[in-house]
Amino acid sequence: MTPTASDRPEGASEPGGPAFWVGAVVGWGVIVAGIVGLLSQSGQTRPSDAARWVLGAAVLHDLVLAPVVIGIGLLLTKAAPRRWRAVVQGAFVITAMVSLFSIPFVRGYGRIANNPSLLPGNYATGLLTVLAVVWAGAAVILVVRLRPLRRRPTR
Repeated sequence: MTPTASDRPEGASEPGGPAFWVGAVVGWGVIVAGIVGLLSQSGQTRPSDAARWVLGAAVLHDLVLAPVVIGIGLLLTKAAPRRWRAVVQGAFVITAMVSLFSIPFVRGYGRIANNPSLLPGNYATGLLTVLAVVWAGAAVILVVRLRPLRRRPTR
């Protein structure tokens, strides 16, 4: 079934319309600029390592991580009580995305011994801190949702 204009959210642009093409041109321009920068600075950027990382990350994501996250999300749908489900699933998805994004930093990919200013932080601690904040926020939302609703006395 082909979506109609009434199926799209309000303010959404038409597929293949001007906004799509502007976004496509800008997006491809950014990609080309990134590739040119990667290749023109090949001594510092190590293009073969970057290509290996991009291809490996795509395969790892599509064949391992995405199916695992989807499977856990489905399990949460079955296991979590209805009132908790959206909050727990949201916190889990944020955990998965932040963790995936953090892998290169936590592992120290790109760190060079003679340049201590590259990747200077303790990224494992940073990741754990972000995840603690996400789950603490989820816990606060759950506590608020679990409070009994106070009914106003009717007159």
